[in-house]
Amino acid sequence: MFTDYVKIKLVGGRGGNGITAYRREKYIPKGGPCGGNGGRGGSIVFEASQEMGSLDAFFNKKWIFAEKGGHGGKGKKQGAKGKDLLLKVPLGTLVRDSQTQTLIHDFTADKERFVLCQGGKGGLGNAFFKTPTHQTPTKSTLGKPGESKEVEIELKLLADVGLIGFPSAGKSTLLTKIAPIKVKTAAYPFTTLKPHISFIEFDDFSRIYLADIPGIIANAHKNRGLGLSFLRHIERCSTLIYMIDCSGIDGRDPYDDFMTLRHEIKMYKPQILEKSFLVALNKIDTQEAKKHLWTFKKRYPFSFSTLFEVSALHEKGLSPLVEAMRTLAQAAGKKYL
Repeated sequence: MFTDYVKIKLVGGRGGNGITAYRREKYIPKGGPCGGNGGRGGSIVFEASQEMGSLDAFFNKKWIFAEKGGHGGKGKKQGAKGKDLLLKVPLGTLVRDSQTQTLIHDFTADKERFVLCQGGKGGLGNAFFKTPTHQTPTKSTLGKPGESKEVEIELKLLADVGLIGFPSAGKSTLLTKIAPIKVKTAAYPFTTLKPHISFIEFDDFSRIYLADIPGIIANAHKNRGLGLSFLRHIERCSTLIYMIDCSGIDGRDPYDDFMTLRHEIKMYKPQILEKSFLVALNKIDTQEAKKHLWTFKKRYPFSFSTLFEVSALHEKGLSPLVEAMRTLAQAAGKKYL
């Protein structure tokens, strides 16, 4: 299971009630009011965590409530404050108002916190209302309800480089060869069912982060296959790597695959095509690739400097591709849509 979108109602804790009370001790004939104030309700706080990779923790949750504040007590005792509810979300999480679609917050830094719903104020006990002219007030107030919001929580992965391609193009194999991550790969056709994110660390200790996006197919923008559910994850990548299977498996044409990928991205969000990109022509070790490489290059409308012939499985041609990724990603810096 991979959850990257949820709609949920959040309610801050209600403040505790103030009470009306009077001192009744022996030998204190004029004890006066002693009703305490209620405690503030707990707030709902979101915190970004790079250790989380999805919104699975919110799956099937419709309502989330923070703790209520305690009621005031006799002897001017303050009610207990409700505990704040800390909810962790992955980096790249956006929170929007579900009614207006207004962006409430975008979590882009580890440990970043944001209060989504404030807890309600506690009510006032009658001791608060005592004045020189009003010695025995009977008034006390109820606690205030906490803030409530209906929000949409959406995850868009934060990565420098996004690997995109058809199912079985070799994206997961490439990721396992150049980054410290274990991803399922196999000799038979299948597609990754959830995005994976990892990093490459260089000799100067700089890093670039890579996201392996599940395979895109024709008409993905119409929600065919995995469709729109994962196209959102390439929006924040500064650089795209088109992974093209040059073996022409199942009679497919590698150049048509490349143009189909670009068409699906254009139909989803045209400005993504303005990002810098590279094309990894994979599986060049196969016999069929020789013919397809020639026809691909003949039809290719962009600079050949963006083309890289590789075999992810046999680790051929990967170093120049990684260095080109590094150059583009570091030049672009962290630019989030």
